[in-house]
Amino acid sequence: MVEELLKECGNKVYRFGYEAVLQNLTQLEKAFDRDSEVGQRIKSIPDFIVIDGKGNPFLVEVKFRTDFIVYSKDLPRIELVEKFWKPKILFITLKKPYFRVSDSPYLDKKGGWDYISLEEDKDLKVNRDILEQFNKVVENYYLKRNNQI
Repeated sequence: MVEELLKECGNKVYRFGYEAVLQNLTQLEKAFDRDSEVGQRIKSIPDFIVIDGKGNPFLVEVKFRTDFIVYSKDLPRIELVEKFWKPKILFITLKKPYFRVSDSPYLDKKGGWDYISLEEDKDLKVNRDILEQFNKVVENYYLKRNNQI
C-alpha cells in the first residue's frame, strides 16, 4: 500500500529491504552470521529507496501499528536502523492521521515516537487528494474489518 501511495504521488519506489534480499541469502543461510555487524546491517535494511520528482533519494522503513506507542522490543531495532541507515520511518496506524513519518532521531524527549503526518513531510511530497484515497483504504480494509468504525 505504501509503495503504491508513494508512486501515485510521483515518486519512484524501489524495494530494498531485508525481505527483498533474503531470497538471495537463503543459499548462504548456514554461513550467514546474523549477529555479526554485517548481519545486523542486513537485518536493518530499510524497506524502500524512494526517489522524488527532482531525483533526491530517501530511504523509507514502513511499520504498521495498531496503537502508536514505543515498545521495548522496538528500541534495539530503532538503534540499528538509525546507526546504519537513518531512513524515514513511515507508520500506518489505526488512528488519524493514518500515515505518519518520523525522521532521525525517531523518539521525542519522553521516549515516544516523534512524527509528523505524511502530508506534512516536505521530502516525499504526498498529494492530499491521493492521501485521502489511501486513508479510505485504511478505513475500509483495516478499520471496518476490525469493527473499529
